[in-house]
Amino acid sequence: MRSDDWITILANLRDRGEPCVLLTVVDDKGSVPRDRGSKMVVTAAQTWLTIGGGHLEFQSVAMAREMLLSGQTQARYEQFNLGARLGQCCGGISSVLFEPLMQAQPQIAVFGAGHVGQALVALLSTLPCHVYWVDERPEQFTQVPDGVTVCCLEDPTDQVKIMPAGSYYVVMTHHHPRDLELCEAILRRDDASYVGMIGSATKRQRFDYRLEGKGISREQLSQLRCPVGLPDVKGKLPAEIAVAVAGEIITLYKRPA
Repeated sequence: MRSDDWITILANLRDRGEPCVLLTVVDDKGSVPRDRGSKMVVTAAQTWLTIGGGHLEFQSVAMAREMLLSGQTQARYEQFNLGARLGQCCGGISSVLFEPLMQAQPQIAVFGAGHVGQALVALLSTLPCHVYWVDERPEQFTQVPDGVTVCCLEDPTDQVKIMPAGSYYVVMTHHHPRDLELCEAILRRDDASYVGMIGSATKRQRFDYRLEGKGISREQLSQLRCPVGLPDVKGKLPAEIAVAVAGEIITLYKRPA
């Protein structure tokens, strides 16, 4: 890779809305594996470029991922003595700047492109989040807001499999058996920040019974919000339901860690 490829890497991550930490060697003394100006990009799952390899890089990547996990937004400066203690024989000193970039936005999967789904997606598209709109009926996607990813899948549960941990899910399809399949797939993952399903208290009781029969635990079932949305927001119009659901999601992702 060229020395300036980090710019392209950051641009691609920005387009995907994926947070990262940019590592830069800002000073060096003595024998070091990489000179000042060397850069590396670290996400929760991948790395690009290098600041020298070995224990220096291993420890730096671990620090960067801890910053991502804890949601740190402030830059961090660390000095590494590259001697026996760090397991490197260079003997010099490397100083590394850690810059967290593009803090993670909520990843929200909305299943269903009916009237309520359309109203909800239109509202969520105005918020700082990334929306995946899932339905097997291509004719339903007549108006797609900017920034929304359409996922026209024959089996919508395929989208559940590829969502990152901590995602938000809203189930409001046109088919109760499909809702049940989606709830089962989401709850089995057991790593959602939010699982909401449109429906009545009676539907909730029926689904609890069926999902328990499929091996979903009571603790997992407690994650499911149905009826969905803020209870104080009344009304059955699509826009009213959308406001209630969006409000409930906002109260969660805006909650202090």
